[in-house]
Amino acid sequence: MLSKRYRFELILALVFALLWGGVWLWQNPHRPIKPAEAEQFLAETEKLPFPPEERAEMRQALRAWMAADDGQPVYMLNLMRFYPELRRYQGSLAANQLSPAQSNTHYEDIVIPMLFKLGGYPLYAGQTQGKNLLVHEAGLDDWSRVLVVRYPSRRAFMELVTDPAYREVAPYKLMALKVVLTPTGFELAIPELSWLLAALLSIVWLLLAWRRALRA
Repeated sequence: MLSKRYRFELILALVFALLWGGVWLWQNPHRPIKPAEAEQFLAETEKLPFPPEERAEMRQALRAWMAADDGQPVYMLNLMRFYPELRRYQGSLAANQLSPAQSNTHYEDIVIPMLFKLGGYPLYAGQTQGKNLLVHEAGLDDWSRVLVVRYPSRRAFMELVTDPAYREVAPYKLMALKVVLTPTGFELAIPELSWLLAALLSIVWLLLAWRRALRA
């Protein structure tokens, strides 16, 4: 028979394992979008306040992307270039008097909590430091901001952009900047080495402390 002390430790380990498993399943749902669902998502995207001239190309790209859904997480690269001033188009917000940077900040402040609810989160965000260091081309350079967002699935991304609350805030981004939105798969991600070392040292310390407590 295990002592009460060891029973507590085993139960705690089981709780932690279940907690980890639940988070893993939440972050890796593996539920590819079915063809009928893709059509429903596409119908909802027609309500997005995109400039009319960009809508057809966006719809075609989304259809092909959803058709190839493998159920895996998505890492979305956002390359952003702020306009000199807010862009006005059919469906934009006439009442928005913010600067482009302020308008995008307002967008991110509202959308990031929505993203968390779907299991997504930003992995990296930062301002650029000047021009491309290799070859400068006007159409491919002069980016203002880079953002990488992890979505647990393509479904999560589509659920975000078809949310009625998202439609209300989307113009704040579309008016503020030109964005290259590139979905990528996962190959390699390494956390900052100082934090990785801190985590490893903490684990070693806890294991040594546990071992000494068992001997005592």
